[in-house]
Amino acid sequence: MRILIVEDEAPMRLALEQSLRSEGFHVVSAADGEAGLERGCSEPFDLILLDVMMPKLDGYSVCRALRQHGCNAPVLMLTAKGLVDDRVNGLNSGADDYLTKPFSLKELLARVHALLRRFQRSEPITDPYPIGDAEIHFSKRELRRGAKTHELSEKEIGMLKLLIEADGEPVSRERFLDRVWGYEAFPSTRTIDNFVLALRKKLENDPAQPKHLLTVRAYGYRLAR
Repeated sequence: MRILIVEDEAPMRLALEQSLRSEGFHVVSAADGEAGLERGCSEPFDLILLDVMMPKLDGYSVCRALRQHGCNAPVLMLTAKGLVDDRVNGLNSGADDYLTKPFSLKELLARVHALLRRFQRSEPITDPYPIGDAEIHFSKRELRRGAKTHELSEKEIGMLKLLIEADGEPVSRERFLDRVWGYEAFPSTRTIDNFVLALRKKLENDPAQPKHLLTVRAYGYRLAR
């Protein structure tokens, strides 16, 4: 698979190149926004890592231009900015995920693999979708387990879909907020924990000892079928 890195800081660019090549990816890199845009528009890539603060063209402008030119490759934005407005700008410009510096290469690789899996998914999420002895009926907004049927809220549906898309990888609390809640009303990460508790009561046989909706300590949650 081909990955384009657009990053103006040479040490960071080199570290990303080495890490991704060690995972077996074919890596192409560009040192500024203009060069990155040219390569992204003229060559096929499976994923693009895009820094925000760059000379000539910033990452937001590059991402918007890529989308306008018909580039559908998933874009993972990398930036030192971590404010809500910065994430809003990144996602609104067409990015698919957002990683704030400093980050670990382990987390970066997890995000890369998760994005590639999501965009390679050849079939839509099945409806109903089985999890353990339960079934999620997305079209009816219901969770059925045994003889019981539980209604699901729009937010619960969104959280479940995000967990399924992650394909067993952890989903951070911040990503739930970004993807499911959006930015019109930005709640605290504690909101995610409360929704997970409610979902466990519907999904798990023993919510106190969950087997499917699992906690990833100090990070978020993952789904085990």
